[in-house]
Amino acid sequence: MPSRRNFLRNSAFVAGGSLLSSSVNNQAFAYFKNKTAPSDQLNIAAIGVNGMGWSDVTAALKVPGVNLVGLCDVDKNVLDKRMGELGKMNVNSSKVSTYGDYRKLLDNKNIDAVIIGTPDHWHALQMIHACEAGKDIYVEKPVGNSIGECRTMVKAQQRYNKVVQAGQWQRSQQHFTDAIDYVHSGKLGNIRTVKVWCYLDWKQPLEVKPNGPVPAGVDYTKWLGPAPTRTFNPNRFHFTFRWFWDYAGGLMTDWGVHLLDYALIGMKVANPKSIVTVGGKFAKPDSADETPDTLMAMYEFEGFNIIWDHAVGIGNGNYGKDHGIAFIGNNGTLVLNRNGWEVLEEKKNADKVIMPFQKSSDNGLDKHWVNFVNVVKSRNLKDLHCPIQAGSDIACFSQMGNIAYRSGKKLLWNAKDQMFADEAINKKYLVKEYHNGYQLPKV
Repeated sequence: MPSRRNFLRNSAFVAGGSLLSSSVNNQAFAYFKNKTAPSDQLNIAAIGVNGMGWSDVTAALKVPGVNLVGLCDVDKNVLDKRMGELGKMNVNSSKVSTYGDYRKLLDNKNIDAVIIGTPDHWHALQMIHACEAGKDIYVEKPVGNSIGECRTMVKAQQRYNKVVQAGQWQRSQQHFTDAIDYVHSGKLGNIRTVKVWCYLDWKQPLEVKPNGPVPAGVDYTKWLGPAPTRTFNPNRFHFTFRWFWDYAGGLMTDWGVHLLDYALIGMKVANPKSIVTVGGKFAKPDSADETPDTLMAMYEFEGFNIIWDHAVGIGNGNYGKDHGIAFIGNNGTLVLNRNGWEVLEEKKNADKVIMPFQKSSDNGLDKHWVNFVNVVKSRNLKDLHCPIQAGSDIACFSQMGNIAYRSGKKLLWNAKDQMFADEAINKKYLVKEYHNGYQLPKV
């Protein structure tokens, strides 16, 4: 193990204290970083830096001893923009190499860990190749774009024994832990239903746009990778790729993996008995989106159900909140989201609040990165807050809902064999077809 992976021995007091608050700026962290011996630095690089990949970079650089040495993106415009921002982050850009091809980045032996912040359809290949290259990995959610991809990613981590953290940063946020402890206390009584919802009024259905030329500086062939070859369309590119089946799974896999994750944690389950989903493009049927703007999925378990409900272009969700998880029990309902949590008594005393609103007070992304870096140093993989197996479980769970919607069928899930009872559904949806000469590696 490179000696720089022991760097937290020199700075553990920072990792455990209040200096990890998001209120502390990068200058403060730079002070501690400069006190760390060069041999104890952890060198990281990022693949895909247009969205969350860049948020991950900024969070990583708050951890003492973390050193950015590489950035990769197929859009040179994005790459140039991020390189220009490094000065404001007290990072010497002359020490950061840039790449248009992630395989060349992985060949750099000076890189210890990589961030994968590319569109969903690239996550599996890049994570597996990073494992093969001997890197530790922080991979954005959803970890895979199909159930088959997720399983292969887990196998790769197991084969190469690398530290792989999924970007489910809510697992590092204290108020989520506190809320789930309350759920597990039994005070809510028998929980019959868990409602999970996401109503995004800031996201509107996409206007239809014509195909056009590939923007200057973009390697569109590399951007497509294993996805089907298509003429360039701006709707299918940065950020809005999320609403097309070739690359992602809509709100179900974008926000669903975060929120449904806590439904499963709260109920201590992973495998439903059946899944049925209804929805469609109801807000604007002629929009450019492929994924549904309105969707409701019911997952059946023994003794209770989990219900997912999403709506694009509407913000008036359950309990007056635009997103959340509600554990509905005989004695009360616990309502949890990124802002905090509260417990409402059952309606016989509807005005009585059992637990007043407990506001979030920390930064989950920052803490998630501290957890990742600590485990890179310790090699105690059991200490990861969201190992690849957990990221795979929730990504697969979300995929089940999308597959039920796309097939138009009520699906039975075989927990023992980890596949649907309908073999035709398995054949069509379990493993995503790769194109352009790419293949999902056999691990």
